[in-house]
Amino acid sequence: MTDISEIHTQETILNVRGVLARHRLVEELVKKQNLVELQRLLEQLDTNALVQMLETFSSEDRQIVWELIPDSRKETVLMAMPYDTRVELAADFRPKNRNMVIRVFDLHDGLLRQIPIETKTDLKHAKPIWIDLVMPEDEHLNWAQDLFDVDLPNPEDLTDLETSARFYVEDNGEVHLHSDFLLDRKDESRNVAVAFVLKKDTLFSVRSEELPAFRLQRLRARAESDYISDAKDLLLDLYAADVEYSANALEDIYTELEGVGRQVFKSYMTDEEAAKILAAIAEEEDLNGRIRRNVLDTRRALSFLMRGKFLSESQHEDVREILRDIESLDGHTSFLVNKINFQMDATVGFINVNQNKDLKRLTVISLVFMPLNVIAGIGGMSEFSMMTEGIPWQFSYSALLGGLAFVSWVTFIFVQFFERRKIRRLSMQNNKMQKR
Repeated sequence: MTDISEIHTQETILNVRGVLARHRLVEELVKKQNLVELQRLLEQLDTNALVQMLETFSSEDRQIVWELIPDSRKETVLMAMPYDTRVELAADFRPKNRNMVIRVFDLHDGLLRQIPIETKTDLKHAKPIWIDLVMPEDEHLNWAQDLFDVDLPNPEDLTDLETSARFYVEDNGEVHLHSDFLLDRKDESRNVAVAFVLKKDTLFSVRSEELPAFRLQRLRARAESDYISDAKDLLLDLYAADVEYSANALEDIYTELEGVGRQVFKSYMTDEEAAKILAAIAEEEDLNGRIRRNVLDTRRALSFLMRGKFLSESQHEDVREILRDIESLDGHTSFLVNKINFQMDATVGFINVNQNKDLKRLTVISLVFMPLNVIAGIGGMSEFSMMTEGIPWQFSYSALLGGLAFVSWVTFIFVQFFERRKIRRLSMQNNKMQKR
């Protein structure tokens, strides 16, 4: 009988698992059908309609739709978007195909134009103003080094460089700059090292991954005629785009801290809420620190270019404009440091208040039970038995328990009386202060 029951139970468990598996399969199929239908509808929309639709969506829905847009259309859609939305989508962009490993650009009618490169011969016949290598293979590095006689570093060797090795000029005239660029996504925030090499009229850039500042710069240079005129203009605009992107990240920090501030300024906060708030504040503080480090590195790179007399007078003016923007960012980052410290102190204050309340409760309990411990100790002594000799133990110990209850009640009332008296005195003092 027991074996039959166990077999029936196992069959039931297997049936339940089968139903759940079919349920998940149905959900997955429905989800795929919906995505296919959505992708079909997106293909029917032109660029302007896509932009208007994405602007009306929430950030989460916008990301879902963005993933369904073909890569061949993304560049065109981004160029038509407002800057803030463009930054959001460019930050989450991750290259998916090999053609993005090496990008070659030239100037055509005043606009930046990408040249398709598939072989070394294609690169040989190009007249580039910019060669951008994203996590390149050794083959691609060798192409550029052989054809343009330039020394390009491996992106894996760009970290932990000495200060003296970040900005220098080779004997053959190559200008080398190793700078940090900000990468701020929803799931991560860090600085990515980028190596620049200026050789005659060509700018070479080597990095380990796609960066929003580079993507934004390409979109702008493709859309605006005569935006850049040579490789140095392009380099300065990349630094300017990074500063602009850092400013946008600072605005996001302001927004996040405003939301945190509304929670901090509540009249009451649990320890769990305080822990979440401290984690959010720490995350924003880390991003703010990365931005400060990033703009400091950009300032050093621009100062090196100015001291080296590599730039024209108009480019010097562009550098001074970028440095003024960096100065304004320094003020914002300092203000955010103070704001972060204040919110962190306020949150820690709530934790201390909660701990003080817990300690107060423990103190009251200890105070109530202190006389009870004395009386209970007397009840356990042999003298108590002598004093209650002749009295039935049921009555004597019942009287003892009643006395314990009475003493605890009197002690509690006594503590409450002095607590109310203290609160009333503080209230009177506050009223006097307000009248003055």
